Amino acid sequence: MKMIISNSSSVPIYEQIKKSIIDQIMNDELLEDEAIPSIRTLAQDIKISVMTIKKAYDELEEEGYIITKQGKGSFVAPKNTNLAKEHAQKELEKHIKDIVDISNKYDISKEDIIDTFNIFYGSEEE
Repeated sequence: MKMIISNSSSVPIYEQIKKSIIDQIMNDELLEDEAIPSIRTLAQDIKISVMTIKKAYDELEEEGYIITKQGKGSFVAPKNTNLAKEHAQKELEKHIKDIVDISNKYDISKEDIIDTFNIFYGSEEE
C-alpha cells in the first residue's frame, strides 16, 4: 500500500492517511477483502505514531471502508455503492467550488459556465 504523508500540510496526519486509503479503495487499488497493513506495521513503515494510525483506522472502520477481524487484521470492506456515490459527490462538490471560485475571480457568468458544462456533458441545449 502506498502512502504519502506531508508533515508540513495543514491537514492532520490521520486524515491524510484516511484519505489515502479511501482514495486507493475508490480507485480499486485496494480491493474488497484485501488485507491492509497492521497498525504497527504501517506506523513503522511511514514513521508515524501508532495512535495516529489507530485513529485513522478507527474512522475508516466507523465509516464502513474497512473491517477489522479480531486476531486477523484489517481488511477492505465490500464496496458500498452509497459510500462510493457519496465519495464521488464530495469530489464533484470540490471541483464545482473551484469552478465557482475561478469564475468569480475572472468575472465569468454562471450562464457561460453552464454552457461550457453542457458542451462537455454532451448536451448543447440552449
